[in-house]
Amino acid sequence: MELQHIDILDKGYVELIDYMGSDNSIVSAARVSLLGESKGKDADEKLIHYLKKNHHDTPFEMVEFVFRVKCPLFIRSQWMRHRTFSYNEVSRRYTSEEIDFYYTDKLRHQAENNRQASSGIIENSEAIQYLIKKSTEECFSTYETLLANGVAREQARMVLPQNMYTIFYVKGNLRNWFHFLDLRNDEHAQYEMQLYAKAIEDIITPIVPIACEAWRYYK
Repeated sequence: MELQHIDILDKGYVELIDYMGSDNSIVSAARVSLLGESKGKDADEKLIHYLKKNHHDTPFEMVEFVFRVKCPLFIRSQWMRHRTFSYNEVSRRYTSEEIDFYYTDKLRHQAENNRQASSGIIENSEAIQYLIKKSTEECFSTYETLLANGVAREQARMVLPQNMYTIFYVKGNLRNWFHFLDLRNDEHAQYEMQLYAKAIEDIITPIVPIACEAWRYYK
C-alpha cells in the first residue's frame, strides 16, 4: 500500500496511515441484504450512486481511513467537533519536544456580516505579523523558563499559544468522512480548515473513486 502525505500551511500536513475497504466493500455490504454480490462495474457504480442519492449511508461505513495530522491548535479544536471519529493526540503533559508554531503571511479582515468568518486580505500587515511572532516567541520563552525552574509540563503548557502545532491520529469511516467534507471543504469553513479537508478528499478519492464521485454529485 502506498501511503500518501500532503504538506499544508507552513509546517502542517495530512498523512494517510492506513485504510480498510474500497468501492467494492460498499457494494458488497449493500448487496448482502439480498445475499448478492458484485454484478459488474456498471451495475456496481449505479448502485453506489443510488445509495448516495437516497441517503442509504450505512454501506459507506464499511470503508475506514486513519490519518496522522499536524495542524495548529485552533484547527484541531474545529476538527474534534466531529465526535464520531476516534482520536489520539500528542500530550504536552508527557513531552516538550518538537514544538512548532504556525505563522501566516496573509492576515484577513473580520467579515462585516458574519461573526465567525473572515473576508479579504489585510494589506501591508508586516507590523502585525511581527507582533504575532514576537508574542509567540515570548510565550515559548516563558514556557522554557517554567520548565527550567521545575514547573511540571502539565502546568507549563498553559502559556503556549493557539498557533502551536499539535499532532494527532484520527480514524473514521467513509460515511463520517463525507460529513466532515460537507462541512469543512466548503467556502463557509475557515480557510485553513478547508486546506486540511481538501487534502483528505485528495487522498481518499483514488481509493474510493466511485463513492467520491457520487458524494460530489449528490451533496
